[in-house]
Amino acid sequence: MGNKENKLFKKVKYLLKRIGAPRWIHHFGPKTYEFEQQATALLLKETFKFSFRRTSNILSMLGFKVPSYSALCKMRKRIPLWIWNSLLKLTAGKYNLDVAIDGTGYTLYNPSSYYILRIDRKKPVKRFVKLSALFDIKNRKFIALRIRAKPRHDSKDVKYLLKQNSSMKRFYGDSAYDAEFIHKECFIKGIQTIIKPRKNVFRGIYRKKQMKNYTEKE
Repeated sequence: MGNKENKLFKKVKYLLKRIGAPRWIHHFGPKTYEFEQQATALLLKETFKFSFRRTSNILSMLGFKVPSYSALCKMRKRIPLWIWNSLLKLTAGKYNLDVAIDGTGYTLYNPSSYYILRIDRKKPVKRFVKLSALFDIKNRKFIALRIRAKPRHDSKDVKYLLKQNSSMKRFYGDSAYDAEFIHKECFIKGIQTIIKPRKNVFRGIYRKKQMKNYTEKE
C-alpha cells in the first residue's frame, strides 16, 4: 500500500476519533468490523464511483479486512445523522461567515404508470425524503444537514441548523425562509439575514430591523 493510501486511512481514523465516533456502529451483534474499516470502504466507494460489490472485492484483493458488499450497503443506512454533521462541522473550518440555506427532496422510489393503473389511483404516488442544508459560500463546503422522512416546509429546520454553527455573520436564503421567527432568531444571535422578501409581506418587527441593512441589490 502506498503513502497516499496510508495517509487516507490515517485521516479517516483521525477524523472519527476527533468527533468521538463509536468503535462499532451497532450495539448488538458480532463485533467483526470496526466502524473506521467500514467508513474507509464507503469513502473509497464514493471517491472512485465503485459499486458496493466492486469496493468489497478490490479491498479484499489488496489484503484489507472488509465486510461483504451487502453488509456495506446495510451499514451505510445505519450511520446516525450526528456523525455526518460532526464530520461536516470538523471539515468545514472554524469560521463560516457567509452561509446559505436551501432544501430539496428526492424520491425513494418511482412507480411505473402501469402500477398506478393497476391500483386504480388517479393521482401519482408521491413519497420523498426532505433534505435541508447549510452551505459556506466562500469555502464552498457543506456545514450541516437535516433530513426528514416526511415532507415539511423549508423554514421548519432553520432553528436546528442554526444551532450547528455559531460563527456565521450573514444568512442567505430564498423567499421560503422569509419568516418573522427566522429574522428574530438571527437577530438575537447577531446574524444579518439576507433573505428574498415574500410578495406583499411587510409586517414583523424583526423583519423590518433586518431589512434596514439590505442594499438595493438585495
